[in-house]
Amino acid sequence: MHGAEFEAGQRAREWFHELTVPPGVWTVVRVDGRGFSRFTEQHFDKPFDARFSGLMVETAQAMLTEFGARYVYTESDEISLVLDPEHGLFGRGVEKIVSISAGVASAAFTHAAGQPAHFDSRVWIGAGVGDVIDYVSWRQADATRCALNGWCYWTLRKAGASRQEATKRLQGTTAADKNELLFQHGINFNEVPTWHRRGIGLWREDVSREGHDPVRGVDVTTTRRQVHVERELPMKDDYRALVEKLITHGSG
Repeated sequence: MHGAEFEAGQRAREWFHELTVPPGVWTVVRVDGRGFSRFTEQHFDKPFDARFSGLMVETAQAMLTEFGARYVYTESDEISLVLDPEHGLFGRGVEKIVSISAGVASAAFTHAAGQPAHFDSRVWIGAGVGDVIDYVSWRQADATRCALNGWCYWTLRKAGASRQEATKRLQGTTAADKNELLFQHGINFNEVPTWHRRGIGLWREDVSREGHDPVRGVDVTTTRRQVHVERELPMKDDYRALVEKLITHGSG
């Protein structure tokens, strides 16, 4: 077999290499920490740890910069990046987007934490702005649900319950039941930090600063792009309106 024929034969076996995100659609790339339940239990406080949150935000900032996302949302050990329909990253190749996003997240978190950590990645696509808003609303609802479960579970554990006892105690309980459980332990879930319950949003914005030009002897205004980190996100309709504004008015 000639070299060129052999090369072509091997290339043909890369079945998924030509899989691309369709043009004209919104893309969300979501990375999740691999094995982070055990990792966080070993190294961080529960149910929430400000240091771990800071590491996730630092990782999200790195991804926002690397991929030029319109909006980035992080909760727990996951990060979602919203890419507009015109993005052409890596020729829109799914393999490239998935592998490089997981690699960037893993490298950024590892560098920030000083210990190895790994992320996996997936691609979500939506036909329009409404789909994207539904997606981020879904992830925020997941953040609230997981936060309530986490607060209940770790409150029981810290009160002396075993893993099995805490899990069994929460089986079949409603959100109202969980809120009552926390209240019995002196915790009002609505008063825990907002970022526990609603996650954290990141986007780029223009910031103006007043200054003085000593050469010309005049006051000047400079505008710089910087990453905004929002730990007090609104919820429901107000959150949907915020995200719509960010992704449709070119915050990126």
